[in-house]
Amino acid sequence: MENIIYLDNAATTFPKPQEVYDFMHEFYQKHGVNPGRAGYDMSIETEEIVYSTRKMLTQLFNGTDPNYLTFSYNASDSLNMIISGMLSKGDHAITSTLEHNSVLRPLYHKQQDGVIEVTYIPFDEKGYIDPDDVKKAFRKNTKLVILNHGSNVIGTVQPVGAVGAYCREAGIPFAIDASQTAGIIPIDVQEMHIDIVAFTGHKCLMGPTGIGGLYCSRDIDIRYTRFGGTGVRSADRLHPAEFPHRLECGTLNIVGVAGLHAGQNWLQKQGMPQLHQQEMALWEKLRTGLQNIDGVTTYCATSTNNQNAVLSFNIRGWEAADMGTMLDVDYNIACRTGLQCAPLVHEQLGTDKIHGTVRLSLGPFNTESHIDTALSAVADIAAIKR
Repeated sequence: MENIIYLDNAATTFPKPQEVYDFMHEFYQKHGVNPGRAGYDMSIETEEIVYSTRKMLTQLFNGTDPNYLTFSYNASDSLNMIISGMLSKGDHAITSTLEHNSVLRPLYHKQQDGVIEVTYIPFDEKGYIDPDDVKKAFRKNTKLVILNHGSNVIGTVQPVGAVGAYCREAGIPFAIDASQTAGIIPIDVQEMHIDIVAFTGHKCLMGPTGIGGLYCSRDIDIRYTRFGGTGVRSADRLHPAEFPHRLECGTLNIVGVAGLHAGQNWLQKQGMPQLHQQEMALWEKLRTGLQNIDGVTTYCATSTNNQNAVLSFNIRGWEAADMGTMLDVDYNIACRTGLQCAPLVHEQLGTDKIHGTVRLSLGPFNTESHIDTALSAVADIAAIKR
């Protein structure tokens, strides 16, 4: 375990900064109580961390009101709330073939039940959607455009600013799934005309699992689909309509919020541009190295521009799952194989017919030595089938 080379950061970043572990441990020991539900000091201090984290994440997205930064279990949870809370009978939604199942499945269910219609925008040979294709898909009943900001399969970062401008002009709400980008790629909701950002804490934000959320602008109406205790106006029969209570019920995952708080502090100290530059330098080394190995096919890996440190490949003659097993057992390299919960990407690439790809995804604690070892391992495996 100590010598593992972890290249599955698109699933969850690992390890976390030591500061995150330490702060979570200390915080939960001293402040493991409900935030804002009572007037005693520990509860007030816990609420201060919760609100401070709302402010930090709101600033990260260049939002305006921390009360519109709400917490959830993860991005999938937030995306379900967005889709269920914004689409009704007869509505039309637009998304892309780059999406994760956390967007596809909620849409599929509504589509299958005859509630909505959905248009899926394909990506080009380099892995990007054309904003004009999104605009051409607008209808009178289009009530939501929801797009993946960064692909968890091929790592391409989409032109959401251009899409957002078209949506704003047409008066259509625009949401992004920032699971792979929040914390490593700049997201400016004002400049990019983004109405809603769904994020998860356990990836680039360097927090733990089980915490995520969404930020939305004040004029967006997301209907509440869950109800419960909020600690305010308990005598009211109906759930509070104002944010953040509208989308939060029950006790928050406060230790998760604390982890996000510590992760944000660490990211600010390191500098997001510096971390991204570091990861992309390693990605470029990995890309060129893989593309020079006979029998290896990479997918949409053409440039470091508008790209995250995620790369998918296959080796001629090998099943992806078998390669993953060999990398794990023989070389102690942790990676992800298969469809990566994004089936339409693989259908468009044609890799669904060969059971997906091997995905290597880099994080802030990977090194050049890790890349050298991975390239050597892939070369060894490729040589077996020649």
